[in-house]
Amino acid sequence: MNDQIQPPSATATTRVFIALAPPDDAKEELARELRPSYRTHPDLRWNRIEDWHITLAFLGELPVSAVPLLRPQLAALAAAHRPLELALRGSGHFDQRVLWSGVDGEIEGLHLLTSRVRAVVRECGIAFEERPLRPHLTLARSRRSDPSSTLEVAATLAEFAGHTWRAERLHLVGSNIGRGPGPIHYRDIESWEFAK
Repeated sequence: MNDQIQPPSATATTRVFIALAPPDDAKEELARELRPSYRTHPDLRWNRIEDWHITLAFLGELPVSAVPLLRPQLAALAAAHRPLELALRGSGHFDQRVLWSGVDGEIEGLHLLTSRVRAVVRECGIAFEERPLRPHLTLARSRRSDPSSTLEVAATLAEFAGHTWRAERLHLVGSNIGRGPGPIHYRDIESWEFAK
């Protein structure tokens, strides 16, 4: 399709991305490592564990009417793709403000899946900003201009090595970011199982 769908301001929109989500046991393993930091760094805005994800394509605000275009194509992509073996490893930060955990394992396969997901989005005629894939889970953001908490927690997690797990589902996710005060919450719009 040549026509790009642009979110018109008068139309209902939803903030959307496509992602993988670690299983609960992998998230809990990392959360155990973070518990001391939760107590010692309450100044950070910690993401909820149930919202941890690896973003493959961030689509931003889309018209609600654009979401159904993605469903059949993402379902077909997932059905043709095998699960990936991944692990959570180490930590770091973006601009000293955003704390993250790194991702290890089948990174080449993760890049290939990402390129296929983004190709599907383009084929659906949906415009989005293509950012380079930097596989990570966002854990927290600093509340103030003082980055010391972010740097300290990143240093304590630098040697973290979680167990290997299988990414078995592709998730189309919506968020409430920018819709009033309070924490960001994510919800699955739909998810699809990868081929067995």
